[in-house]
Amino acid sequence: MSATAQQAEQTAIDPALYETILELIRRTSAILPDDVVRAVTAAEASEEKGSNAEVALNIIGCNIGLAKEKSAPLCQDTGTILFYIHTPVGYDQLTLEEAATEAVREATRKGYLRQNSVDSLTGKNSGDNTGPGSPVFHFHQWRKPHVEIKVMLKGGGCENMNAQYSLPHPQLGGRDLAGVENAILDCVLQAQGQGCGPGILGVCIGGDRGSGYAVAKEQLLRLLDEPSEDPVLAELENRVVAKANQSGIGPMGFGGKTTLLACKIGKANRLPASFFVSIAYMCWAYRRRGVEIDAASGRAAAWLY
Repeated sequence: MSATAQQAEQTAIDPALYETILELIRRTSAILPDDVVRAVTAAEASEEKGSNAEVALNIIGCNIGLAKEKSAPLCQDTGTILFYIHTPVGYDQLTLEEAATEAVREATRKGYLRQNSVDSLTGKNSGDNTGPGSPVFHFHQWRKPHVEIKVMLKGGGCENMNAQYSLPHPQLGGRDLAGVENAILDCVLQAQGQGCGPGILGVCIGGDRGSGYAVAKEQLLRLLDEPSEDPVLAELENRVVAKANQSGIGPMGFGGKTTLLACKIGKANRLPASFFVSIAYMCWAYRRRGVEIDAASGRAAAWLY
């Protein structure tokens, strides 16, 4: 048994579950998913040789390779640590949360995560990425026999580029798809390559101000080549990416053809009085990984992404 597993056992945390989550965090921090790597590689190939855009994307590609090779954090900003968890009915979610929180602490000690969580009043760094609201847990039950955990690390730079619009809007239009599309493109225009573009957008049409952002971020769990099941939204996703990439903003705002790598749009019911468009802007360091875990043993059954 490893030292970390022994530590978990001493705190009444299932050692196998703890080790599995710790490895999930390491993979999420250091190894960019294949779908994102393919998109970055294709974007670099599409840019003019020797252009600032090609150079920027080449540097991004080198960063991706070095992080994987050295098992080092892909970005200096650990970002918000988001856990999306599905458990069978009757599974002890409190124990899982305790194991995941301790795994975050150990991942920080090991250098998989950088120390990135500070007190909002004092500015003091907790030193281990835990504290009120950190990490963030989204628990859901399902009737499948296994546990599924997905982790997403969303940096502060791209989080600052998030936007929420209330329609109708005097410059952007009414409560229709045209107004929605204009709102999304305005978000891209306002970002101007900030937030470590090329970006990936998660969007929610509807909901309230809180749930809209939650659904928008959940869209970022989808694969880049996974269109919406709703053909209307799928068409809107393609249209937004095409128009954004004609803007000339380009990666990091250096100009070029690659302003967005993807746009993923979902929807939620809303109140008649409200029509929000919530946009979660993700950077090129699109860190998300997942694992299916045997509920009885706590061991990984399959790795996702």
